[in-house]
Amino acid sequence: MSEHLLTVDALGKSYPPGVVNMGRLKAFWSILLKGHTVGGKSVLEDINFEVQAGESVGVIGANGAGKSTLLKLITGVLAPSQGAIQTNGTIAALLELGAGFEPEYTGLENLRMNAAFLGLNRKQIDDRLDNILAFADIGQSIHEPIKHYSSGMVVRLGFAVVASVKPDLLITDEVLAVGDESFQKKCIRWIESYLDQGGTLLMVSHNMYQVQKLCRKALWLEQGRSRAWGDVFDVTQAYLAWHERNDAEQQLKGQSQRSGSGYQVQQAWIEGFESNSAITFESGDRMQVHLQIRSPDGRPPVALVGIARADGTPVFGTASDHSDQLLTSQDNRLYSISIEFPRLALLPGGYAVRVCAMDPEGLRIHDTHECEFSVRGRSRSLGMIELPYRWIVPEAVE
Repeated sequence: MSEHLLTVDALGKSYPPGVVNMGRLKAFWSILLKGHTVGGKSVLEDINFEVQAGESVGVIGANGAGKSTLLKLITGVLAPSQGAIQTNGTIAALLELGAGFEPEYTGLENLRMNAAFLGLNRKQIDDRLDNILAFADIGQSIHEPIKHYSSGMVVRLGFAVVASVKPDLLITDEVLAVGDESFQKKCIRWIESYLDQGGTLLMVSHNMYQVQKLCRKALWLEQGRSRAWGDVFDVTQAYLAWHERNDAEQQLKGQSQRSGSGYQVQQAWIEGFESNSAITFESGDRMQVHLQIRSPDGRPPVALVGIARADGTPVFGTASDHSDQLLTSQDNRLYSISIEFPRLALLPGGYAVRVCAMDPEGLRIHDTHECEFSVRGRSRSLGMIELPYRWIVPEAVE
């Protein structure tokens, strides 16, 4: 059984009221009388997860969700307000740019100090100095004060020191988002090697591709609380679908989808998911959509069915009259038809089936109804659809 390298139990962080409206004075008296403050701002609340040795975990979420605060609590930069953190083994962290560096000291002096903080003695630092400098690759700037460094140079130096130590647990906060592309690739190759050798990673990133590439598990934070924890593909795909739906809601805000007159979508549902539960397919599954359209004049309407990404990007669409399909009447006013997709060739993400009721002439959309669903899978392909493909590698020339 693997050892728990990190255990986070009911962790919370809140800040007392500030100086506005005598908040600090009220907080002072509250501590004296009650032993704790009243009010203030909660940043994290009831966070629970465990990281075993050799695991890689990505922490994701929107800006302000509490990701960086969580890492600062784990590394001891901040003290928790509630809960507990237990760690086993050595930890090295790359958090905010310049954190732990003294701006007036040279890069070389900061290198030696940081390596010492991470547990290396003078001889070990001397033995690894050439490798650290080669990894950082900042040339003669190593002899200049840190305050003259660019953000990319600071990351280069910090990452090079950590790479020389190879801690039991590496914690990073968006460090791969800074610096030139060649150095980012070097860092990713090192992290992959570090994980292959049994290292443990806890990283914050907004880049879901990198999270899926480097991590096996993910923690999704939303407004300071844990929204999801588990397999990296399940969590990141749910997060991306949530983002896309939020974007779509913003675009459609203030607009009404139902006209209230004319040809109306009475019902539309995905077979097997008649309840209000979340609808999820595996990539390649069969999907059948049933719909009923009410006609105001007894004439058979035209059904328009499309699939769109959750952000509104069209993926596919077709109309019943394109295939000369006539909707069948049930009571001279209510018409029905179904459409089947034998194999959903969609990449993982959030989608919606968009059903539209059109007049018999197909000239105007009278009403629209959407059924949201998600597609999950372990594909790292990019785009919206999964096309069959194969790589062809030419034979080597001797």
